[in-house]
Amino acid sequence: MLTVGLTGGIGAGKSEVSRLLASYGAVLVDADRIAREVVEPGTPGLAAVVAEFGPEILTPDGSLDRPRLGAIVFADEKRLAALNAIVHPLVRARSAELEAAAGPDAVVVNDVPLLAENGLAPLYDLVVVVDAADATRLDRLVRLRGMTADEARARMAAQATREERLAVADLVIDNDGPLAALEPRVREVWAELCRRAAHGAREGGQE
Repeated sequence: MLTVGLTGGIGAGKSEVSRLLASYGAVLVDADRIAREVVEPGTPGLAAVVAEFGPEILTPDGSLDRPRLGAIVFADEKRLAALNAIVHPLVRARSAELEAAAGPDAVVVNDVPLLAENGLAPLYDLVVVVDAADATRLDRLVRLRGMTADEARARMAAQATREERLAVADLVIDNDGPLAALEPRVREVWAELCRRAAHGAREGGQE
């Protein structure tokens, strides 16, 4: 098994890279999806979030009001840290369960938005970073996701810098251009991941 940490700043295109890798055969462990699961109604995770932030972060049907919570935590580093302290251990535990269920020859891609921020690179055999210039990411967030420029800058500022992400990268996928240019590069990276997985299997799991 080869464990891969996949990360990239908001707006870099990490989700599209995850989708492509899964279509090629990767076992995808999506931290964002798991983060939503662990705070669904009735979970201990949601109870802990409500205890920390108050019942006003719930919608009338009892689910998490994500926009309201996001407005709180992305404007205050201490509040963001408090949320992460609740959610991240739950996400890690569920991710470990999914990874353990993968086959011995699998390439397991862990889609982890805050990999660099939380010092998680050592948990994986290698780290793949989806990279795009800050100006490109800002444009995508405003044009494609409907954020204001100030909202987009706040989300970007709450994450690691581009340089901090690149510092932990073993492989980099440049996504500064059009979508059509992304797929060939992701195929190259997939071929390299398969090569490393096969090498690890021949060497008894050692790189």
